[in-house]
Amino acid sequence: MTTTDPDLATRILTGDRRALARAITLVESGRADHRDEATALLDRLARSGRQALRIGLSGTPGVGKSTFIEAFGMMLVAQGLRVAVLAVDPSSARSGGSILGDKTRMDRLSREKAAYIRPSPSQTHLGGVARRTREAVAVCEAAGFDVVLIETVGVGQSETVVAQMSDVFLLLLAPAGGDELQGVKRGIMEMADLILVNKADGDLKPAATRTCADYAGALRLLRKRPQDPPGFPKAMMVSALAEEGLQAAWAEIAALTEWRRAHGHWDARRADQARHWFEEELREALLARLREPAARRAMEALGQEVAAGGKSPAAAAQEMLSRLRQS
Repeated sequence: MTTTDPDLATRILTGDRRALARAITLVESGRADHRDEATALLDRLARSGRQALRIGLSGTPGVGKSTFIEAFGMMLVAQGLRVAVLAVDPSSARSGGSILGDKTRMDRLSREKAAYIRPSPSQTHLGGVARRTREAVAVCEAAGFDVVLIETVGVGQSETVVAQMSDVFLLLLAPAGGDELQGVKRGIMEMADLILVNKADGDLKPAATRTCADYAGALRLLRKRPQDPPGFPKAMMVSALAEEGLQAAWAEIAALTEWRRAHGHWDARRADQARHWFEEELREALLARLREPAARRAMEALGQEVAAGGKSPAAAAQEMLSRLRQS
């Protein structure tokens, strides 16, 4: 792919799946010429004004995220909705490619015409979210999808980055004892809109009930957020395998979304996210300048002076910034 199809944006807006796949490949590329093309494409697509419900999903390894997404996605498709899934896989340390391949683990959903699944390698990016996942979300919105599910690699403090690109954030957990509350970082719990205790079926149902009660109690201790209606955030039980509790979870998501739209929180959240990603893009552009050959040579020379005691780190940093401004 050396040049962008001039009609690519038009084809995406009509829902062309090949154009969608090509556009996501383009925005994920790190080549300078592809970045320029991707930026122009995203600017054109943004003028469509289309929005989807962006649902971020994180959870501990083995909790059944892929099973949940497939069952949840199939339910949404049955309701006439178009669903896109951006599944961020762990990366191979050698090739940088996806290891798990979530598309192969969502066999039923991948065959649905109203669904689109795109696995992307995390490429060691903090939080398990590929750097360009946000732009892939924007492409899916322009293509007319109603719901975009963003699945991240695992759970931890760094996973909260997904909240900066989603409208609703789900935290999926497995049944366990109350002591397992210590296994989930407070930071990610404060970001969650819904905690879903999965595998609430069969012999695990009593444990799931206890776990749900534990987390419901923990959520009541957290500070009330202005973007939440009464009762949120909340903990619920679901079973992706038995397909139980999914409709109830979707009803809660819809109610939360409707309340936030009605009270202006939806638009405010989207605006805050746009500002956040503008700042992130600016930081990345500045870091890219430091990776240029001339800048690296200057940094190496200044670094040697600092190591030899000829300059303080602060003075060397100021000199490097002055050189960047002059270049």
